[in-house]
Amino acid sequence: MVLAADRAALRAGLHVGMPATKAQALVKGLIVKDAEPAGDTQALERLALWALRYAPIVAADPPDGLVIDTTGAAHLHGGEGAMVKTMVERLAASGIAARAAIADSWGSAYAFARCAARPVFVVPPGESAKAVLDLPIAVLRLPKDMIDALRVLGFERIGELASKPRAPLTHRFGPELGRRLDQALGRLNEPIVPVRPADLVEVRRGFAEPIGAAETIARYTSKLVTQLCEALEAKGLGARRLDLLFHCVDNRIEAIRIGTALPVRDAKRLTRLLCDKIETVDPGFGIELMSLAVTLAEPLSPRQTISSLIEEPETDVSGLIDTLANRVGESRLYRFAPFASDVPERSVQRVAPTAPITGETWPDHWPRPARLLPNPESIETVALLPDHPPVTFTWRGVRRRVKRADGPERVFGEWWKRDAELIAVRDYFQVEDEAGERFWIYRAGDGEDPDTGSHRWFLHGIFG
Repeated sequence: MVLAADRAALRAGLHVGMPATKAQALVKGLIVKDAEPAGDTQALERLALWALRYAPIVAADPPDGLVIDTTGAAHLHGGEGAMVKTMVERLAASGIAARAAIADSWGSAYAFARCAARPVFVVPPGESAKAVLDLPIAVLRLPKDMIDALRVLGFERIGELASKPRAPLTHRFGPELGRRLDQALGRLNEPIVPVRPADLVEVRRGFAEPIGAAETIARYTSKLVTQLCEALEAKGLGARRLDLLFHCVDNRIEAIRIGTALPVRDAKRLTRLLCDKIETVDPGFGIELMSLAVTLAEPLSPRQTISSLIEEPETDVSGLIDTLANRVGESRLYRFAPFASDVPERSVQRVAPTAPITGETWPDHWPRPARLLPNPESIETVALLPDHPPVTFTWRGVRRRVKRADGPERVFGEWWKRDAELIAVRDYFQVEDEAGERFWIYRAGDGEDPDTGSHRWFLHGIFG
């Protein structure tokens, strides 16, 4: 029996459930491999562990899916859409074709990922229950024989089932149909049991009576962090990413995730970062279990503090970086560093705030503007070709007369990147207008050969 088929097989008319002998008869030279359910399950579990970098609550959804609770973690990756897009792209780079959807419930996300994602689909909050009504009943995670029986009765869409009285359907098909329907519509909560690595550093605290007050949660968070730091110190590790999970009595799991720029096991600092997000937790009817886990750790050797009356202690801004990164997202916090390239817009790269200084510097044989525009902006000029700067130029509707100029500085294209830059050049000029403002402009081309550029003028930067 065919249990899985790639895109080429599907295009050839094969499908899951077809007898293997029939598939081989339809397609000459068909490549057939024996299924390995145990190996597939292990691979899916490893993939779920990999997905922990995106959110603290991840579980395998056999036979071919992952379920991820993105609550409280999506903003750290630039938002829900950017997060799932990056995830799909990284999987594709590893040879894994994937589709992803974000919705209000596990059941609806399952349905959209298989019917609407091309390859990514994000449903606005609160609209999943309405949008899922147009999807086929095959995505309700029901047994195949039940799906076939429903189709015999004329049901094709989820909305057709949802509009019918529940009692007759339950009498004929059992409670499973109503349960799956409620899960897809977001009416019934479906708990996710998160996957955990075998070597995970984790501490837990259970409660005889559920807790819910923010002050109580903060107090026990501090106790858990203290225990966790002791465990990390015993292993010589520092935390880079922590997940605090709250198991609620109504079968929900709330989560807080924080990250640090450098390995940390300072209890006060980690407690402060976690407590800053307690307000995002909805305890519901109460929390019966709290677990704190280090999902990303790195070696951290003990430091010896030396007091000196002469040397000033080195300024440590990693605490500020951690606070900002957990509020606005790690991807939005960076610094600029030089990159080896003569093309100005390529000579700058974004690096992590705590990235080591490599010693690279920008070229200093010609001055560079303090502000480089994201994209060069076209300007209208009056200039004498091929080597003279403009006499006047108009930028953003303002005409400026050039009082002083220096140049040209010729910059060649990087021919190894693309053929169009093989003979392309730019001639840069530093110009100053009558008001004393200084600009960095360039002409695309050498002023003589049209193959070297369009000979149009652009403004690329502004000197301070």
